[in-house]
Amino acid sequence: MADVTAGATPSPTETRPVRFRGGGFLPKPRRIIGFITFAVILLAWELGSRSGVIPALVLPAPSEAWAAFMDLVRSGNLQKHLSASLWRLFLGFTFGSILGLIVGTAIGLNSLARSALAPLVSAIFPIPKIALLPLFIIWFGIGEGSKVATILFGCFFPTVIATYGGIDSVDRALIRMGQSFGLSRVDIIRKIVLPAALPAILSGMRISASISIILLVAAEMIGAEYGIGAYVLLAGNLMSTDQLIAGVAMLSVFGLTVNYLITLAERRFLAWRN
Repeated sequence: MADVTAGATPSPTETRPVRFRGGGFLPKPRRIIGFITFAVILLAWELGSRSGVIPALVLPAPSEAWAAFMDLVRSGNLQKHLSASLWRLFLGFTFGSILGLIVGTAIGLNSLARSALAPLVSAIFPIPKIALLPLFIIWFGIGEGSKVATILFGCFFPTVIATYGGIDSVDRALIRMGQSFGLSRVDIIRKIVLPAALPAILSGMRISASISIILLVAAEMIGAEYGIGAYVLLAGNLMSTDQLIAGVAMLSVFGLTVNYLITLAERRFLAWRN
C-alpha cells in the first residue's frame, strides 16, 4: 500500500526558510559583464576587419580608428576639438537644465503657470530642434550663440516635462501627512515634493543629455572650425572612415561620462530608495 503521508504538508518545523526579499527588484551591479561584452564585440570587429569579412572602407578595424585618434593627439588638434565641444555642451546643458527645472517646478506647483505654460511646452516640444538651427543662426549668428542656443533649447523641454511629471506623480498621501504634521507649503515642497520627484527629474536629465550631444554634433556641422561634429563631418567628406569612427567613439565617451555623472547624482540623492 502506498505511503499516505508522502504528499502530506510538512509540519511548521520542517518548512524551508524563505530568503529575504526586502530588496525587491533592486539591481545588482555586475560591471565585469559590461567589460566582457565590449571586449567580445571589439575582438570580433577587429578579426572581421583584418580577415576581410568586413570591408575596410565600410568599417575599419578598431586598431585603425585608434591610430587615427593618436594622430589627432599628436597633431595637437584633439584639445582644440574637445575644448570647443565640451564648452558648448556645458553651457547649453547647464542653462537648459536650470531653466527647465524652474519652469517645470512652476508648472507642477502653480495652477496659473500650468494653464499658461503647459500647452506652450506641449506645442513646441515635438518640433525637431535641428530644424530650428537655421532660425537660431539668423537670430544669434553663425558663431557660438546659435550652437549653445540649439543645445539649450533641446535640453530645456525634456527637463520641463520630466520635472512637472515627477511632481504630479508624488503620492498625495505623503503631502497630506506633511499637512497633518503642520508643515508649511515651502517645507512640504522642499522636504516631500521635490525629493519624491527627483527620480523622474534625473531620468529626464539623462534623456536631455543624450539629446544635447546629438544637437551638439548637428550644430558643429554648420559653420564650426573646431568641435567633434566638425571633425566627424570633415572625416566623412574625405571618406576617412578611421577618423570618422574615432570621432564617433569620442562622442560615445561623452555620453558615457554624462551618464556616469548622473548615476553618481542618483547614488548621492536617491540613496533612500535602497
